[in-house]
Amino acid sequence: MRIAFLTLLLICQIPSAVLAQATSPVPPVPNYPRVNRTPWYAVDESWPQTPAESERTAVSGIAVDAKNQVYVFTRSNPPVQIYAQDGKYIRGWGQGVVEQSHHMKLDPKGNVWLADIGNHTIRQFTPEGNLLLTLGIPGEFGEDERRLSQPTDVVVSPQGDIFVSDGYGNNRIVHFDAKGKFVKQWGQMGTEPGDFCNPHAISIDSQGRLYVADRYNGRIQVFSQAGELLDVWDDVVIPWGLWITPDDHVWVCGSSPDAWPADPMVSRGGKPRDQLLMKFNTSGKLLQLWNVPLGGAETLPGQLNLVHCLAVDHDGNIYCGDILGKRAQKFVPRK
Repeated sequence: MRIAFLTLLLICQIPSAVLAQATSPVPPVPNYPRVNRTPWYAVDESWPQTPAESERTAVSGIAVDAKNQVYVFTRSNPPVQIYAQDGKYIRGWGQGVVEQSHHMKLDPKGNVWLADIGNHTIRQFTPEGNLLLTLGIPGEFGEDERRLSQPTDVVVSPQGDIFVSDGYGNNRIVHFDAKGKFVKQWGQMGTEPGDFCNPHAISIDSQGRLYVADRYNGRIQVFSQAGELLDVWDDVVIPWGLWITPDDHVWVCGSSPDAWPADPMVSRGGKPRDQLLMKFNTSGKLLQLWNVPLGGAETLPGQLNLVHCLAVDHDGNIYCGDILGKRAQKFVPRK
């Protein structure tokens, strides 16, 4: 009798809503359309077919030419490696020429431009690796019309004008003419609009506007070729690499905005919590975002660790290179 009384007392203390929930029928799961309204990406684990003699190490630059051939700029040998869209290795070059690779670009004529932060130069090569032009004095750094200091990237206009993000050392953009003659420079270390805190990458759209990944300031800045500041995209990404498609989609790779770490040896974005691939229009509106898993000590296919560069081919495939992950990867769009 005592047990029955205590049981009745406990039941009375249970809220009526809980009792109703326990006894109400469970509604059926809706028949959701299960349609992906935005693209997603799957890694192609067979890409690329790296030559056996090439040590796996940091990939700092990547670019796609008019034939959908992919140029990979790595800190291994050969430093420049060219692959077909399906991953087949075509050729490589640059041994004994590159000291420490950074970004790379292809100009409208298909020539290859390499940023070498080890010897403070920007150099132009034919697709076969023949040297055509050197900007900066190899082995010397400075901040004048002839010297650069750890330049990070370069872009060439259809008219042949050359724009260098003279990034790690000088925090400026340098304009040269088609023959490599100094024209002008702009920018300085700082946080105000138009200033730079490591201009880490540069690209150009079809209208001739220049986009600069102002990495440590966590923003993209847009300039005219005369150096006039046109726009600032603040607080959306810590940008590491840029790629602009022929239809003026601005692709950015990097990580979510974060603060400067307490460790003075670690830069902003140096210990990211994610890896982002983002597509913008030229007004700075975000059109698409894909979050790639952050790799650990052993980065697996489909993961990135300090993504440094990206390029997009004519079929929408995204190619990425990272520093700690030590690999180039191909991400294939799916629906």
